[in-house]
Amino acid sequence: MPDGVRLTADLCLPSEDFGDGPFPAVLIRTPYDRRRHRAELRAWASLGFAAMAQDVRGRYASEGRWHPYRNEEADGAATLRWMRAQPWCAGKVVAHGSSYGAYCALAAALGGTADGRPDAVIAAVPALGAAETAREADGPERLLARAGWWAAHGDRRTSDEAALERALARDPHLLDRLPVSDFPRGLRRPLPSWAGLWQQARGCGIAVRGAAAALPLLAVGGTRDPFRDDTVDLWRHWGGPARLLMGPWGHALTATPGPEARPEHRLNLGALYARWARAALAGDLAGDRRGVAALGNSGWWASLADLPEPTVHPFGTGLRLLRGAGFQADPERPLRSDHLNVPETGDADRCLLVTAPLARPLDLLGRAEATLTAVADTLAADWLVRVVALDPRGTADPLAAGIVRRRDPANTAAGITVPLGFVARRLAAGTRLRLEVGGHHFPAHARNPHTGEDPVTATRLLPSRRSVLLEGSALSLPVVPARHRFARVDPAQEICR
Repeated sequence: MPDGVRLTADLCLPSEDFGDGPFPAVLIRTPYDRRRHRAELRAWASLGFAAMAQDVRGRYASEGRWHPYRNEEADGAATLRWMRAQPWCAGKVVAHGSSYGAYCALAAALGGTADGRPDAVIAAVPALGAAETAREADGPERLLARAGWWAAHGDRRTSDEAALERALARDPHLLDRLPVSDFPRGLRRPLPSWAGLWQQARGCGIAVRGAAAALPLLAVGGTRDPFRDDTVDLWRHWGGPARLLMGPWGHALTATPGPEARPEHRLNLGALYARWARAALAGDLAGDRRGVAALGNSGWWASLADLPEPTVHPFGTGLRLLRGAGFQADPERPLRSDHLNVPETGDADRCLLVTAPLARPLDLLGRAEATLTAVADTLAADWLVRVVALDPRGTADPLAAGIVRRRDPANTAAGITVPLGFVARRLAAGTRLRLEVGGHHFPAHARNPHTGEDPVTATRLLPSRRSVLLEGSALSLPVVPARHRFARVDPAQEICR
């Protein structure tokens, strides 16, 4: 690097079947150990690409200090300049990565001068920055995911994937303990960067900067990935030719247990990436925005060219109240994110509504949203809306969820919009939708203490009385009209043209 720090990389070149080169190149920068990408490098090389995986600064075999999200733009630019100067590189480079590696690719694409930028970007399940991964767009802290990531990777040279699991086995109430800022003490390991993580501000990150980008982008995500909406936003705002591929996958781009994924949703992503990369580097992509999404619970892939307008289901009409028009949001006994059980006795801890069984299958494709007319007796309040699909046997499966932070006058009705994110799912006939409105979503999100204090540093928790007014509250779902029939879309053709 320009400051003398040496970064370590593995390089895999195509066989002699592809000639002596030079070759188009692929760069993968990762904090998760470049050696884990060796099979991937060989696969790229078998398709005619020179492929390189690099440990980021301060991780594994690379020198320097590890500061998440700090050095990736400059180090990525320096690495790209070095690659283009090598005799095996034809000058065209695709930056490719998943999760934090996707951030590395995007940071290089959006920074520096032209010789330090790649020619195309493949960003899978992208973690778009420290602030974007730490908080929802409307403020609530993503506690469980950040505790797991920082315990495994933060402020250390190598990873310990089971660090949080061991800490929770030792202290099952670790994430309950206050303040949240003292998490490293319960972990029994110094995490100097933990406190600063929560001081980052959203709004100036990769998705915003991407609007000025001119190079091609392939964004890949899963409808069960916690970063799915960031992936969609990246694609939606990108300035250059942009393609989106969304499947019924989790963060690892594999199908989670459940009925959503079908054989038609199993793709050879490596071959698809290479096909897209060739088209992007050759300038063969149309300069527009195209996307394709798997419709979970069906064998369909659907184009995102014409998303339906949301259909509004008013509370009390499309949704029947079961209990909890008035409820208590108690951070000492919060609504849990890690199970879908609903208490049947005791004081209501959420507003609970349900639809009638669907008379026919229902296709959802696009963004869902809830609008509430609601009252809290505290100035500071978080509002969670969770939608669960109950199949005809009563099995619960999460469909969508969103949480926002509000500061409204106490004991005064307020209009609240809760984005529920991108949905692509076919619901079978007989399915009912259960909608829950609550004040917490723990441990996925830190608990709002209802005192007005910062949830990261607060040490005192107060309950909050809530009420939801049925009139003026509604669930909006992106229902594909019954008259619409999806054309069978080939995902590879859709993103490579």
